Amino acid sequence: MTDAPLALTMGDPAGIGPDITLKAWIRFAENGRKLPPFFYIGDADHLRQIAARLDLPVPIQRLQSPAQTGGIFEHALPVLHRSLTVPPEPGHPTSENAPGIINAIQTAVELVKSGEASGIVTNPIAKEILYDAGFQFPGHTEYLAYLAGDHIQPVMMLACDQLRVVLATVHVSLFDAIKSLNTDTICNIARITHHALKQDFGIAEPRLAVAGLNPHAGEGGSMGREEIDIIIPAIKRLQSEGINATGPYPSDTMFTHKALPSYDAAVCMYHDQGLIPLKAMDFEHGVNTTLGLPFVRTSPDHGTAFDIAGTGQASELSLIAALNMAHSMAQTRSGE
Repeated sequence: MTDAPLALTMGDPAGIGPDITLKAWIRFAENGRKLPPFFYIGDADHLRQIAARLDLPVPIQRLQSPAQTGGIFEHALPVLHRSLTVPPEPGHPTSENAPGIINAIQTAVELVKSGEASGIVTNPIAKEILYDAGFQFPGHTEYLAYLAGDHIQPVMMLACDQLRVVLATVHVSLFDAIKSLNTDTICNIARITHHALKQDFGIAEPRLAVAGLNPHAGEGGSMGREEIDIIIPAIKRLQSEGINATGPYPSDTMFTHKALPSYDAAVCMYHDQGLIPLKAMDFEHGVNTTLGLPFVRTSPDHGTAFDIAGTGQASELSLIAALNMAHSMAQTRSGE
């Protein structure tokens, strides 16, 4: 097993990140649930306040180094303390704390690059809060790729036990997604996914199912030519490279229970095409993972949920799934 712990970033401290972090650790402590050791990068005093507010008996212990995590995790939640500019109030985010949120992400990347962390799990951020402080990236995925360097092209994968989906276009309007779709992009996404399924998930011969864009996958061109002009040429190119890619499949049938066992990941053309079926299947255990990075990164597949922050209502199950997936990916990547 890999010895280095996982680094868990605070996300937006006014959101549910602190809540689900505490609830994940208490579930491990009280119920013996399997959970890989992790340390939290954030404000230890704030975490104590949230624990008291939620009446969760979670001991908080500051770290001097991530290497101390293993000796602490069994009896306390390890925290690599990073002070915030202003005391966070659940449900009331402020751009004043944006530097601390960003610093937690930067610190996690530095630690995983140095080998002091085996992977990164990120609590949810509110991008508009960071934008107000001058943050210039569309989100976590793009910022992590920037920090990784070397012209990394990140690929967003959403996964649960039944399904993995990757997206050819992500956080753009449907109109812009269709305009930007091209054969090269689909091929690049599929290549990175093929490699990651082998490297991080231990699948020796990955099978990729490529979705169509139009109803009935275009119906031979009568409902749109994107399949003929863009998607089928991508599939043929991938097949010529030895990648097991098939399709294009109509998205109203490729996510049925009968179809799911026939592939290891679905390459989807736009955001909701992939996320709707995944969240309908298993909303609470969905995990967002970034492929193509030189390190492992996962995240819960939900947002900051400011409306329920500090109430104890937020489910920790997606975070637990993200922690376990990151640990498994790190082990597979290291050959363990």
